[in-house]
Amino acid sequence: MTARTRLLDPAVGRAMSALSKVAKQGLGDPALAELVVLRASQLNHCAFCLDMHLAIAREYGVNERQLDLLAAWEEAEDVFDERERAALALTEAVTVLTAGFVPDEVYEQAAKHFDEVRLAHLIGLIVAINNWNRVMVSRRIPPGGYTP
Repeated sequence: MTARTRLLDPAVGRAMSALSKVAKQGLGDPALAELVVLRASQLNHCAFCLDMHLAIAREYGVNERQLDLLAAWEEAEDVFDERERAALALTEAVTVLTAGFVPDEVYEQAAKHFDEVRLAHLIGLIVAINNWNRVMVSRRIPPGGYTP
């Protein structure tokens, strides 16, 4: 399998990077941002983004237990606090959209933990990583290409 490197125009990449940067900064919690992007990347099976964001998460001090149990966060109640759990639930709802929409209870739970501006940035971050995951998976970019 080879990388399909010509699927992303540089201008599109810059725009996607700008969205990611603004959303992460606006969320104001880099460790939580990395948990969110990692969970979406798990759901989207994006090995490149998982590899990259695991390294970044460690740089921001996300603990290994959270990284180890992220895929089962719903069952790991003592590992993730309520705010993290609300963000992860919203991440799954926006990423998967199995019901065709984000359930009200998931959105309302997130809104309890994030003010309107931070919630908008959280949703922007989820949208941004889903875009990146789809681009990287479409291009078949293998893990290992990220260097901090």
